[in-house]
Amino acid sequence: MTTLRRADLHVSVSDPVATSMNFLNEIAGRYPDAISLAAGRPYDGFYSVEDIDRYQRSYVDHLRDSGIGEERVRGLLLQYGRTNGQLGDLIARMLEVDENIVVPADSVMVTAGCQEAMIIALRALCAGPDDVVLAAEPCYVGLTGAARILGVEVVPVPEAPGGLAPETVAAVAAGVRARGKRPRALYLVPNFSNPSGISLSVAVRRRLLAVAGEQDLLLLEDDPYGLFGLDDEPRPALKSLDTEGRVLYLGSFAKSCFPGARVGFLVADQTVVDEQGRRTLLADELSAVKSMLTVNTSPISQAVIGGVLVESGCSLRAANRDKLAFYRHNLATLLAALEEHFPQPERADRGVRWNVPGGGFFAVVDVPFPADEKLLELSAEQFGVLWTPMSFFYADGGRHALRLSCSYLEAERIAEGVRRLSRLVAEHA
Repeated sequence: MTTLRRADLHVSVSDPVATSMNFLNEIAGRYPDAISLAAGRPYDGFYSVEDIDRYQRSYVDHLRDSGIGEERVRGLLLQYGRTNGQLGDLIARMLEVDENIVVPADSVMVTAGCQEAMIIALRALCAGPDDVVLAAEPCYVGLTGAARILGVEVVPVPEAPGGLAPETVAAVAAGVRARGKRPRALYLVPNFSNPSGISLSVAVRRRLLAVAGEQDLLLLEDDPYGLFGLDDEPRPALKSLDTEGRVLYLGSFAKSCFPGARVGFLVADQTVVDEQGRRTLLADELSAVKSMLTVNTSPISQAVIGGVLVESGCSLRAANRDKLAFYRHNLATLLAALEEHFPQPERADRGVRWNVPGGGFFAVVDVPFPADEKLLELSAEQFGVLWTPMSFFYADGGRHALRLSCSYLEAERIAEGVRRLSRLVAEHA
């Protein structure tokens, strides 16, 4: 058999980010009885196999009710389709109803999960070796991993305790230009960020948009958790505040519907002008990239998500009321369990502290020792609890912190997981 040298393969094959995620899965497989506070996936109890057929039927009925003939309906579900997808009208309506984002349906590209949307945006915007993307740090590994595969440099913008500071964004962008590079875009998760859980204030969002204009930056706004706040306070999307076309909006139906559909979307309503002065939508230009990646997003998966949108009146907020209550209770349980099992003054003496996010799936705990892969394996084997090292989300840092997730488990298991974690910390502090 042919043998290949690992050194001859692309660097993304041995990317520490990707291998760290594989390590988490491998540890979970070896210790199936360990409580996983690492998994950021949605709770399984919300889904049933029967829902797939129901939602598809709802979408097909919607197509028929719109006057489309049976031959066309069959083609929409069973044939290759439009590269940018067939849900643009429904998604644009959803964005207007839920987020006060008003965009033309043609500016919506339906993607194979939000991960593909990231890859398409990065590939199109970073045209040459001097083009770089800025990213709030700690950063979701999907973005840094995608950039690694594409050979795009990611420059971290460190978060302050209260979140991303617009002045820091401006300083980092200026530093990039000073070394002869071109900052093209800033990636951020403004609502309950993964992994930090931080949510930006409205004032900061407005100032970020101003800085983006001053620094000639586009903003890649990723919003998978915005539906799941602990309160009903409105948190306007950057895209809804954007008056200059600075924001590309990345969306996913993984948390709000279910991950197995693998459907996301990208809103790119910016105007592109060619050398002859012809004007097109950025979404149309991006379709050339998508056509070489996945040809088109599965129309059967699109039909499932289309059915969810039709049944909910194009409001994911309405469709997710039960999930919202569940995730609110889980996050409150996680924070209460931390208070119970790490009481004052002991936690201060040990150097343990955590943030209190206003929603989402995650909290971050600082500990007085390295929270690395070796300790994670010991935690799974001897204490029966899994978590995610925060170092996975940094280019260089996060060594004394860990991320806890509260989305996948029922509340009782979350509380027990925190109790087990407290035993680990007590032994190592």
